[in-house]
Amino acid sequence: MPNVDLTRVAGNIGALNSLNSLSYINNQLTIHQARLASGRRINEAADDPAGLVMATTFDARRESYKTVLKAIGDAKNVMSMAEGGLRKISEILTKMRGKALEALGSTIGTEERAAIKQQLDAFAAEIDAIVETTKWNQNSLLGFSGSAGGIASNLKFLTDVAGSQSTTAFNLGSGFGAYGDVSTSAGLHLYSTNWDPSASDGGFYVGDGTSGSNGYEGWVGRIDTAIEKVKTGIGTIGAFSARLTFKEEQLSVAYTNTEGAYNRIMNANMAEEQVNASKFLILQQTATSMLAQANSAPQFLLSLFR
Repeated sequence: MPNVDLTRVAGNIGALNSLNSLSYINNQLTIHQARLASGRRINEAADDPAGLVMATTFDARRESYKTVLKAIGDAKNVMSMAEGGLRKISEILTKMRGKALEALGSTIGTEERAAIKQQLDAFAAEIDAIVETTKWNQNSLLGFSGSAGGIASNLKFLTDVAGSQSTTAFNLGSGFGAYGDVSTSAGLHLYSTNWDPSASDGGFYVGDGTSGSNGYEGWVGRIDTAIEKVKTGIGTIGAFSARLTFKEEQLSVAYTNTEGAYNRIMNANMAEEQVNASKFLILQQTATSMLAQANSAPQFLLSLFR
């Protein structure tokens, strides 16, 4: 800071020193007031260039975590829908097994077995209805209905933020339609081997008591096989859902840590900013007063001209 020489009034160095101090104080006050108004420590790149670069990286990463966490939540909903469909199919198969067991006894006749056949056909049609309606955005989660049995859709879920490796595939394998084709492992194969879906009498074959596996004696075995397939499907869904939960927990921790790092760099400490703003408000007033005094100081020279 230059020395003040009050005898040289053209320069008025004292007033210039006070003016420089006032300008600095006004700039600092503006910065702290902007931080208080916005809640941000960095409002422009000049405030902290390196910090802004780091904060931008953290910001992009935390937004990615938020997107992935939402996607995992949607994926768990998809799994819940598929599980719900399989659990209902399992309930229907349990009822079908009871009816099939009922048909094995000699206490009922041909008409009663025909009635049981109709019930089993109706149960099977309901299984296909469940399979057909268990969809998510047009993706068939349990396959398709009809004689083909249907293959469940291949699903990809966003589960990470690591670029091309961020998706996880899921597939239940073959579908869970009531009919199906043994050669393609599609469907539950509830009907006997000689069932022809194009025949007018299609459905569960009603034997005469001597037809072996192609008659009603084979119903229970086929239903048991279908129940096992559905149980396996439910287990597969449960394992994948648990995996999604673990991934969700891990990403939640990563998101929290990233948010903390971003907050520390980018956001203002409001208490500290208020203290600094109050300080510079006081200094602004004192600097203004000193500038006024510095401007009037050279006037003592007028006494030399009396």
